[in-house]
Amino acid sequence: MAVWLILCPLLAAAVVFATPSNRWRPWLVPLAGAIQLGLVAAALDQGEVSAFGGWLSLDPLSKLFLGFNALFFVLCSLYAPPYLALRRERPNRVFCACLLLAQAMMTLIVLSHHLGVMWVAMEATTLATAPGIYFNHNRRSLEATWKYLVICSVGIALALLGSFFLAYSSLHAGLEATLLFDDLVREAPHLSLPWLHAAFVLLFVGYGTKMGLAPMHTWKPDAYGEAPGLLGALLAGSLTSCAFLAILRFYQIATVAHDLPFVQRIMMLIGMFSMALGAIFMVRQRDVKRLLAYSSVEHMGILVFGIGVGGTAVLGSLMHVVHNGLTKGVLFLSAANIHRAYGSKFTEDLHGVLRRLPLSGAMFLTGFFAITASPPFAPFVSEFQILSATFAAGHYWAGGLFVLLLFMVFIGMGVTVVSMSFGPPSDEAAAAGFHDSIGTGLPILLCMALVLLLGLYNPPPFVALLNDAVRALEQPG
Repeated sequence: MAVWLILCPLLAAAVVFATPSNRWRPWLVPLAGAIQLGLVAAALDQGEVSAFGGWLSLDPLSKLFLGFNALFFVLCSLYAPPYLALRRERPNRVFCACLLLAQAMMTLIVLSHHLGVMWVAMEATTLATAPGIYFNHNRRSLEATWKYLVICSVGIALALLGSFFLAYSSLHAGLEATLLFDDLVREAPHLSLPWLHAAFVLLFVGYGTKMGLAPMHTWKPDAYGEAPGLLGALLAGSLTSCAFLAILRFYQIATVAHDLPFVQRIMMLIGMFSMALGAIFMVRQRDVKRLLAYSSVEHMGILVFGIGVGGTAVLGSLMHVVHNGLTKGVLFLSAANIHRAYGSKFTEDLHGVLRRLPLSGAMFLTGFFAITASPPFAPFVSEFQILSATFAAGHYWAGGLFVLLLFMVFIGMGVTVVSMSFGPPSDEAAAAGFHDSIGTGLPILLCMALVLLLGLYNPPPFVALLNDAVRALEQPG
């Protein structure tokens, strides 16, 4: 079963690439995603599934990330046919195939219990998503693509070195060197702490680069700013969560090695720094898509900060993976519609969005309230969980700064969003041919419906996945 979860989008990518029709090719993307989602649903009903001698395994932590990534891919891929129909001037063969290839590699990351395989899959996602960033074939998209490739590849190289250090920590302790996650968890109490610390720093910097944590975030504003909204949503919602999972794998090893204080201090510090930098750069940001990129930097900081706090904040961070991802889907897809209607993503050109695009404008405005942790939306629940756990753990300075940064984000982002939403649209925008449609609006509405639902009610299957994932982090092995 684990192998088919990867092969489904991988084979679909080959079929898409071989399909000659630009018209029909985009429809194969959500079809393949729906088939994979069905396989994932079947796999989640089973116990732990493994393959290739434990190199691939579907454990409780994997189940949460796999279920979310499969669902989120289907929701976003529904946007592909109507969007690419509007972009007939661009061949979509490579773009569609790369979407499915990236999904296959993200699935491999989630299922991998071998740090070497995880590293290969992580690097493969960089190569698979780069052509999508260059989709518009202009100077800015070329620059963004190269920056993405170079910075992420350097980060992944550091993660590879960290993986070697982790293997050497077992060898240095007189054990057999291994990159199998289950073996490392079993041997964790005996690992060499100096080598373990060095491995964590390198792995955290490496995979933190792929997450877009500050100060390793510099690829993110350009890549998100130039990528099509569909790809931006997948990068912000799915790919960054896979990089976060890679860091959580080391967290599990550190838990068994009784080395959490070292790991948690670094995660709290970098998480808070990432939140602060994202908040600062959102103030007076003129480019809407770059605004969303800095919002992603902030929320990646929230994820690692919650893990660093520990306790019930771990539950909040795992919830926030889902809540942030779905909300980013709302924001990136509605921003794509706004960009299409106005022919610009700069705030001085964007006025009267609620009049010009009632659906997309309303969803973007609602998404703003959701992503800034306003009730009753889902991010409020997860961020409140993290904040309350921070104060309960006695980190009063960190909790106070957390609240201050959330306020800064609300004001900084709100000024931009409000100026876009209200007032009359320009004559050029009013005369443009793009309008909201069922095709371009349905994926946004579905994501927003889930954001609202999870803010008011947690379905029992979702709660079960969360609780199992928390136990897997706190009591690995």
